[in-house]
Parts: sequence; structure tokens; C-alpha cells
Amino acid sequence: MSLFTRIFGRRGASASVSSRETTGAPKAPPTPRQGGVLWPTYIGDTALCVATVYRCVKILSESVAKLAVQTMRLKDGVYVDDRSSRLSFLLNVQPNPVMNAFDFWAKTIQNLLMEPGNAYIVPVYSPASMDFERLVLCSPGTVSHDTMNDIYTIHDPQNGLDGVYHEADVIHIKGLTTADQKNGMSVLAFARLAMNIAQVGDAETFDRFKNGGNVRGLVGNDTSVRGFGEYQDAELANTATDIDGHFRAGERIVSLPGQVNFTQLSMTSADLQFLESRKFTVREICRFFGVPPSFVFDDTSNNYKSAEMASVDFLSNTLDPILRKIECEFQRKLFTPSQYGKRRIQFDRRGLYACDLDSRVKYQAATIAAGLYTVNEWRREENKPTVEGGDKVLVSANLKGIDDLTAPPAPAEPQTTETNEE
Repeated sequence: MSLFTRIFGRRGASASVSSRETTGAPKAPPTPRQGGVLWPTYIGDTALCVATVYRCVKILSESVAKLAVQTMRLKDGVYVDDRSSRLSFLLNVQPNPVMNAFDFWAKTIQNLLMEPGNAYIVPVYSPASMDFERLVLCSPGTVSHDTMNDIYTIHDPQNGLDGVYHEADVIHIKGLTTADQKNGMSVLAFARLAMNIAQVGDAETFDRFKNGGNVRGLVGNDTSVRGFGEYQDAELANTATDIDGHFRAGERIVSLPGQVNFTQLSMTSADLQFLESRKFTVREICRFFGVPPSFVFDDTSNNYKSAEMASVDFLSNTLDPILRKIECEFQRKLFTPSQYGKRRIQFDRRGLYACDLDSRVKYQAATIAAGLYTVNEWRREENKPTVEGGDKVLVSANLKGIDDLTAPPAPAEPQTTETNEE
């Protein structure tokens, strides 16, 4: 619909249902159960204490945040980037007075991956200019979605939003949806068991190494003492406490009483299995986020070819679906059906290769040779001045049309000889 309808029509309809608004932040969903065991849900930054989770969230959010967003319009049958529009400024520079575009998109993906598993963006329009004024990313826990009536109750004092909004007024980017297809769930909601294992493993590692890998062993007595009683047992316990205190203090050589034997314990099979389980947890978390293990510095079986294929798999199967999901939701909420085919919002995926200079140069050379881009078009992208003749479309000289290969050869022209008359 038009901007006039969005500002006045929908806002008026929103006011009509404001009487049903419930004040206060929505209640948190109940803690889910898995196999009869109550598992906690991860809210806030708790899960980020796990190194693998932190790296996966960071690389996914920043991979999206670094891409430019193109607000394109149809001109002479070709989509051109409309950088002069207010929407382009909001999406690429400053969506609202308190956030820049990079932080805005990074936080959007973080809300999508972590709690609450949904990112809510409210476009605010200016009644004076009839244009976009700001894009507000709602804080986690401030939005309640009534899926039966398709309305959103927002109580976000930090961003200055408080009221009831219709479904068409809120850009709702969902995580993996379940039965209702209207509310998303975070990755952590499904991976809570792996998160618990990872955190228990971190706590156990800390407990083992907090004293510098304290020596473990057994204190006993030789056969000269027969029939241990309470007195002998107490003395052995005191001796064990003293020895442990010496080791904790950093001493390497400790003297023992004459009748005491100390037997050091080596690393058991359970300890070795514990280390292997920690490696497995890293890959298990990577499976949930769709990030190749090499991206979280797990290079146990990595080589040049596998790293290249991992990058292609990450871009095709993990990052591109997220970008497409955002593009569709923005297209659906910001433009009317009559504007379909005339306006478009899309991420400039060429930014994914911005730091890979070798791949970037090969891509530019290939597009010029195929006639898709001209030299001057790429020079403008690289912020270089245009050159004379650079607007001419070039194609590879080694290519021929199929008709040229099947056509019979042209007859040779007769040669004429000149005679000199005396």
C-alpha cells in the first residue's frame, strides 16, 4: 500500500485494537523438556561463553553486516541502485539515531540465532515528509506476537515504541519455524543439550587446570603397620592433606614420612575420552549453526581444497538462505504488490569476496570477457576514474556463434590480373 495508507490507515487501525494491549514485557516461554529432563534455555549472553558458539554467531552476524544493501528501481528494463533514497541511507549508513548499519544488521542476525529466535524491525514514517524516518530493531523480550489475530504488542521504552501493531507494520525475520509458521525458534533452543555438554566440559577443564594441573595420587602405608584403626586412618588423612597442599603451592619435590607411600595416578582412559568428547562438541555445535569446523579454527583434517569447498558450502547453504529470507521480508513489508517488478531490495553479495583479491580479479576479468560488465563499470566500483573507450562492451575473441560453424564457407572471389599495355 501507499505510504499514506501505512501512516494513517494502518496506524488508525492499530489504535482501534489498542484497548486489547497488555502492558509490560511478554512472559518468557516455559523451559522445554528433553527426555524427561528439564533443560534450561539460554537467554542473553550465557551461550556466548562457549567459544564455538561465540565464533559461529560472530562469523554469521558479521558476514551479513558487512554486505551493502541495494535499494533498486527499474529503469529502462534494468534495475539500478537508488542510492539517493532515504531507505538506502537507513539500510547502509544509519537506521536509527543510536545505531550504525553494521551494528544494526549484526544485532538482527544475533537475535535470529540466539534468544528469542526472532528479529522484529519496525519502520517508522515521518508524517511531514511521508517517507521513512527510522528503522527500529526491537530489543529482545519486548515483543509479544498474537498469532491468532496477527498483531504485535510492543513495549520497548529504550527505542520509544509502545503499542499494538498489525502484521503488515512489523518486519518479522524468523528463525526455524515450527507448526504455526509464524514464530521462529533460535538455534540455541534446539542445541541446548549440546550447549550443556559444552559448558559442563568447560567447567570440568577449569576445575582440572585451575591449580596448574595439580598432581593426583594415593597415599598409603607399607605392611609394617597392621590393622589400621581410627588413629592411623586420621594420621594418613592428615598426611594426604599436607602433601596436596604442597603440590597446590607449586612445589615439585615433597618429602614424605618414613612409613608413607605415594602412588601418582596417570591419565586414565576416561580422561582421554573426555578430551575426545570436547572435540566432538565443537563439531556438534557447528552442525547446528551450519558453519564449517574450519571456520571456528578446528583444522584437524583441513587442506587447501577442503577449505575452498567449505567456503562455497558456507556461502551457498548457510549464508545465502539467511540473506534471501531478509530480502523477501523487506520486499513484502516495505513495497506494495503493485510495485513488484519495479522496486527491489537485495544484498550485494560481491562484498563476500572483498578481501579475496585473487578471486575478485578473476571474477571481474570473467565478467568483462563475457560482456556482462564494461571496464568503466568495474572502475567505478573500485572508485577509479573512468577511461576513454571503457564504456564499450567487450567479448572474448575466441567465441563464435553456432551459425558461423554450420554455415557453408563463402566462395572465393576470382583473382584479377593486371596486364601492362605498351
